[in-house]
Amino acid sequence: MRADRLFAYGATAGMVADALFGDPRRGHPVAGFGRAAARVESLLWRDDRGRGALHTLMCAGGAVGAAALAARAVRERPALAVALTAAATWSVVGGTSLGREARAIGGALAAGDLEVARERLPHLCGRDPHSLDGPGIARAVVESVAENTSDAVVGALVWGAVGGVPGLVGFRAVNTLDAMVGHKSPRHRRYGWASARLDDLAGWPGARLTAALAVVAGGRPSEAVRAWKADAGRHPSPNAGPVEAAFAGALGVRLGGTLAYAGRVEHRPVLNGESGRDVRGDDIERAVRLSRRVSALALGVCVAARMVAGRAAGRSAAGRRRGRS
Repeated sequence: MRADRLFAYGATAGMVADALFGDPRRGHPVAGFGRAAARVESLLWRDDRGRGALHTLMCAGGAVGAAALAARAVRERPALAVALTAAATWSVVGGTSLGREARAIGGALAAGDLEVARERLPHLCGRDPHSLDGPGIARAVVESVAENTSDAVVGALVWGAVGGVPGLVGFRAVNTLDAMVGHKSPRHRRYGWASARLDDLAGWPGARLTAALAVVAGGRPSEAVRAWKADAGRHPSPNAGPVEAAFAGALGVRLGGTLAYAGRVEHRPVLNGESGRDVRGDDIERAVRLSRRVSALALGVCVAARMVAGRAAGRSAAGRRRGRS
């Protein structure tokens, strides 16, 4: 079976598994990778970029190498190759769990239970929940849904289309390392530099595809495009900026502004500030639905692109064979 069909069948099956079951309840491979990466950090850590780059190379490179060996082992057995792709996709995407967490917080806000909403917010993002009121929590959730649609779904599918199982696993490994050491805490400002920069590179194509699909799926294409063009470049993250700006325009809300993370405060530019309104609790459900539409479209785009590339490669190979005969 051709590699493009293996990806198409496997990625679709993995996305269906995620829709039905969410993240694996026990023995999640990403959690196992995180524990291994933390162990490597405990052995390597110095306040030094070189040590951090070695940490990134060992962890991300090891994950990609293991995935490549697994894919090589089943490449002559199509059923197993599809199953491996499906399992890898299910393990690395997290759209259903993202939606569940967001909706749980939205439900708490709708019930007027601010304390429960604050307790659940750290399951979704790293904001300081105690400094947030109801609208602030709702804004944090919508921003997290937007950013994680790219990080937890679309980016993985893009790299899966490019590199198969190693691409899926490698993207999730890089993204996990960035979440662990890529932030600007005193301990990780230098040590996590390589992981943060690699995550910026790996996330670039998925973020742009996510933003483009939010324009298509959001119901406000002109507003989403305007917010993307006007505000994305003002965001400190090169990848979160386009995604959050496009979501803000598509939903008709304002995102960004003052944020608090574990004792430090950031003043970010407001996204879609000219035409958007403040985020309300019911916007969480709208954001989750938009995320689901974007994820479904991303699967279609990535499968189609992989199939087109596979056919082009097949025609090129056939032409070379005819030329030698």
